[in-house]
Amino acid sequence: MTQTQSAAISTRLNWLRAGVLGANDGIISTAGLVVGVAGATTSRAEILTAGVAGLLAGSLSMAVGEYVSVSSQRDSERAALDLERRELAEDPEAELTELTELLAARGLTQAVAREAAEQLTERDALRAHARVELGIEPDELANPLHAALASLIAFTVGALLPLLAIVLPGASGRVPVTVGAVLGALTLCGVVSARLGGAPVPRAVLRNVLGGALAMAVTYAVGTWLGAG
Repeated sequence: MTQTQSAAISTRLNWLRAGVLGANDGIISTAGLVVGVAGATTSRAEILTAGVAGLLAGSLSMAVGEYVSVSSQRDSERAALDLERRELAEDPEAELTELTELLAARGLTQAVAREAAEQLTERDALRAHARVELGIEPDELANPLHAALASLIAFTVGALLPLLAIVLPGASGRVPVTVGAVLGALTLCGVVSARLGGAPVPRAVLRNVLGGALAMAVTYAVGTWLGAG
């Protein structure tokens, strides 16, 4: 597997992990909201209104936050590449020595590191320094619009589950159905996120489910208290 292929796979895994986490956020935040409102009222219209408002606010907030974050990251990466480009133009020999030392630090002998640095520099000096020195793949800088859209979609997909679960059943079954559906979805998200991150599955599932259950319990209790008042 080439370094480019490895970087591409890592990028896809990061996007997938971000998607799972975005959906997880959508599930928990929307579930907490609609269960809380359901504790205060049995009106389907009011619950639906609150749920849709929460879905829109959450998904747009996630999208804007991701856009700003990735834009800042991309600006930093571009600035680092511009600086490296200037240094290569102003003092190529010093940059070649620097690349040699970086390769030697990874376990190559000085002679092999020097030869590799020279070959990489002849092929594409900027790309070599970007990968080895900066850890950046110049052709695969993150796209802020793509990141924002992915976050919006992931959050929306996650939020739709508790929203549909709370409005479709009758008044007596709304909360139990929603709790069951949400805990099932959080279990799945926990399994997927653990697999992607190489973490123990039981621990990831447990904290995900407990976190979601606690959020729903607190908001339902507050909603019931406010509704009774």
